[in-house]
Amino acid sequence: MANIAVVDYGMGNLRSVAKALEHVAPESSVIVTANAEELGKADRIVFPGQGAMPDCMREVDVRGLREPLLEAAACKPFLGLCIGLQMLFEHSEEGDIEGLGILPGRVVRFPAERMQDGAGNKLKVPHMGWNNVYQKQSHPMWDGIDDGSQFYFVHSFYVEPSDPAIAAGETHYPFAFTCAAARNNIFAVQFHPEKSQSTGLRLLSNFVRWSGSTDAPADKAARTAIV
Repeated sequence: MANIAVVDYGMGNLRSVAKALEHVAPESSVIVTANAEELGKADRIVFPGQGAMPDCMREVDVRGLREPLLEAAACKPFLGLCIGLQMLFEHSEEGDIEGLGILPGRVVRFPAERMQDGAGNKLKVPHMGWNNVYQKQSHPMWDGIDDGSQFYFVHSFYVEPSDPAIAAGETHYPFAFTCAAARNNIFAVQFHPEKSQSTGLRLLSNFVRWSGSTDAPADKAARTAIV
């Protein structure tokens, strides 16, 4: 039985994430916690979030979660969601603030001068709604998910990895940008799998069974799971 910890730093719809995990992994223990000891004991870590980057980083530090997050990201299957992806990077334009620095690169705002579709119509920021995700590398977390599947997004900033090798998925709005990053035991996405219906649940199901290795397929249970 897996012990899954959802990191609680006071930001985001944590209960929705926990409920989705409980749905795909009824045999697992899912806790929402800000307790460093509980995070240390967990087998897997989910790092979700919504809101502004400066507020999120402040709450992480106020609650003493920086070191537990760095330790977990170094060795355990680790899933970042939405701003939980952005906070893994080195720097964000939002508030001109440093992130956790776990992944190389920066977080930037959608540039107003480029936000037009092919017909010249202005596109809204935040980028909100369903969009296709194209897989940039083979990864166990994509097991059973078709390339180009749709996921649900809500964001005004996106990540620019300085190492192209960590880009695991991209979407277009209106240009291509990285919406999933992967390195070793870390997988993180800009979209909300807990709001992305069956495809999002499949991603969470894959995470529950993922070994944390990028070169090993998800196990048979994950390949055959119906969510």
